[in-house]
Amino acid sequence: MNAPSATLVIGATGTTGSRVVAGLIAEGHRVRAAGRSATPVEGAEAVRFDWNEPATFGPALDGVDRVYLIPPIGSSDPAAVMLPFLRRARSAGVHRAVLLSSSAIPAGGPAVGQVHQALPGLFEQWAVLRPSWFMQNFAGFTPHARSIREDGVILTATGDGRVGFVDAEDIAAVAVRALTDEQAPDADLILTGPQALSYDDVAAIITEVGGRPVVHRHLTFDQLRDRWAAEIPLEFATMLAGMDRAIADGAEDRTSDTVQRLTGRPPGTFRAFAERELS
Repeated sequence: MNAPSATLVIGATGTTGSRVVAGLIAEGHRVRAAGRSATPVEGAEAVRFDWNEPATFGPALDGVDRVYLIPPIGSSDPAAVMLPFLRRARSAGVHRAVLLSSSAIPAGGPAVGQVHQALPGLFEQWAVLRPSWFMQNFAGFTPHARSIREDGVILTATGDGRVGFVDAEDIAAVAVRALTDEQAPDADLILTGPQALSYDDVAAIITEVGGRPVVHRHLTFDQLRDRWAAEIPLEFATMLAGMDRAIADGAEDRTSDTVQRLTGRPPGTFRAFAERELS
């Protein structure tokens, strides 16, 4: 008797990937946990995968019929490596693909927007998850988390713009439904938390939960770009600063019902996230 087909989760140890793996395993699904180091994951089959090494594609796809796609981090042209992989995946028997994109990038837009545009033509069953900014951007070893710990500040060029910050737990819960429900969404899904918050609001909540003052320091576009450019290429730094400018202009000031609609429960609040991960 053949083993049931597996779901390939790319980026299986990452912020959403690790949660998607856990959610699939909890529901009894067979999972291939893919990453550059093939890190062992309890309950899953670890497999080595690197977007820049096509030799890893075939072994990763063995016995797989659906895939959760995390684009290569920091790439300005992910389509160059992702589209050849997706065509190979289709030939290997993959029939459903769920892509993690961003609320800031529409179909046909820059970077992963090109993959988004191509996905419906490659697979009969598909979904593109377009979450707003992650609540987890304030936890762990992220730039915001470091500046909060070291200086008690959050540095942005967002002004008073608001963001529908979303918990990675909710993104993963939607991904599991998109991967396993009998009917795929076949849609572009905007994911947000239950309310849009400014970075001033975020700083106030973190202060209240953590008991230590945290403030939002307002930077100009140029100041933020130059700060990023000290650590990453100028082109990427300019793009990141531009995303802050878009927030200042209201681009992320929205909420959606996607989490409730697909999972049957409301999305988590920023305060609940802060109490869980920042207190």
